[in-house]
Amino acid sequence: MELLRADVHLLVWVTAAVVLITLILFSTVPFFIDYFNKWKIMKPIPGVGPNYPLVGDALMLKPNGGDFFKQIIEFSEVLRHLPLIKLWIGPVPFLILYHAETIEPLLSTSKHMDKSFAYKFLHPWLGLGLLTSTGEKWRSRRKMITPSFHFAILSDFLEVMNEQSKVLVEKLHTRAGKGSFNCFMDVTLCALDIICETAMGRKIQAQSNSDSEYIKAIYEMSDLVHRRQKMPWLWPDFIFSHLNIGKRHDKNLKILHSFTDQVTQELKNAKANVEQDDDNVSEETKKTKKRSAFLDMLLKVTDEAGNTLSYKDIREEVDTFMFEGHDTTAAGLNWSLFLLGSHPDVQEKVHKELDDVFGQSDRPVTMDDMKKLRYLEAVVKEALRLYPSVPFFARTITEDCTIRGYTVPKGVNVVILPFALHRDPEYFPEPEEFKPERFLPENASGRNPYAYIPFSAGLRNCIGQRFALMEEKVVLSSILRKFNVKASQNREEICLVGELILRPEDGIWIELQKRTTNSTL
Repeated sequence: MELLRADVHLLVWVTAAVVLITLILFSTVPFFIDYFNKWKIMKPIPGVGPNYPLVGDALMLKPNGGDFFKQIIEFSEVLRHLPLIKLWIGPVPFLILYHAETIEPLLSTSKHMDKSFAYKFLHPWLGLGLLTSTGEKWRSRRKMITPSFHFAILSDFLEVMNEQSKVLVEKLHTRAGKGSFNCFMDVTLCALDIICETAMGRKIQAQSNSDSEYIKAIYEMSDLVHRRQKMPWLWPDFIFSHLNIGKRHDKNLKILHSFTDQVTQELKNAKANVEQDDDNVSEETKKTKKRSAFLDMLLKVTDEAGNTLSYKDIREEVDTFMFEGHDTTAAGLNWSLFLLGSHPDVQEKVHKELDDVFGQSDRPVTMDDMKKLRYLEAVVKEALRLYPSVPFFARTITEDCTIRGYTVPKGVNVVILPFALHRDPEYFPEPEEFKPERFLPENASGRNPYAYIPFSAGLRNCIGQRFALMEEKVVLSSILRKFNVKASQNREEICLVGELILRPEDGIWIELQKRTTNSTL
């Protein structure tokens, strides 16, 4: 009887083992078939590393954001004569593109609009908002949100941009004439104040708090997400969550979500109070109500079926715009200041334009002024050419296709490098030179529109690009009407960190001198 029971137990264990092995095989066999199929089809595409089985080129990639970005850019520079480069990160294939003719067929079509596999590591933070969603959800959400970036609504936000720029200028007055300082955080906090008040109708006075927990959390989260994207051993959630890097990720995630939750809830409560007793509220509250177009719209909008957004949906978009709406713009502003401080001749032309438009007045910038600041806009665009705020973005190939003569199977990830694309000498002679004149209308006409894509291009271009350009012109004009800027670093001294945002590892160091008289008066 005991032998019979032992045989039964053995049979149970053997059966369980066979079932488990069968399940593993059935779950992994399709994966390996797909992997080897892609590997075989893509073999003719030039690569950059040894491409070990399953590990790919991951072991040769630098873990540090600055070193990794430098490594990828070196690949594109050395191999610029090639139309594209293949890179395997673990078992996942990526193609790196940096030529307008290669990029245009992908971005100009509605076929390959899905974001890359690498974006899934942003989901805990940004959910499936406008940046990370795909398919019908993205189309529906884009259609809902587009009206909040109408020109008339943007013009309402000009007052906020002027107010926060004034706060920044007052802070910079305390720095003027006192030697070199790092302006990166000062500018970033200004951009954060602007996006909070324009998007959500709340003053957070970040410029008065130079030790912002939210800002620190954004930068650390960007670093952690970027590290995870290029390290396959960190991809499984059950491994990542038990490591120190995963615990830091969750700590920062809590800070970021708590911030947006708090702001959203406070605004909902404020709106409810205003609607109940609109006659007894202050002028400041009424202004806030008017300015909160983006979040107001999210709270009220319905899709074609009459469905409203859930609280989770709203948080996805708020988190996305809080991140994309200040960090990218802050980077663009800082790079513009650095380049202007490095090129006194260009700065002199900007000063002349500002003097012609504003004279010696301290009045705020108007929408009419914005149209006249053509050379300043060219400066901003040239700065974004040399230092695009988003150093790379990625898509997934959704059906088998051919790219520049190479067969590319469905499911492959395509990484587009604006940093390298913008340095193509065919479209930008002397590509490393800072020449804003490239973007004056008479010089920009006829250029391939896919040779310059700091805000992406095609159907998934940046919805907030007009907002960003407007903000940069207001903030820069406010600073340059009051100061002469001198860069304290040269370009060779700056270590670029290409993570989610392109930023300098040690900040932007400048000197300021007050302008006592306007050069044209």
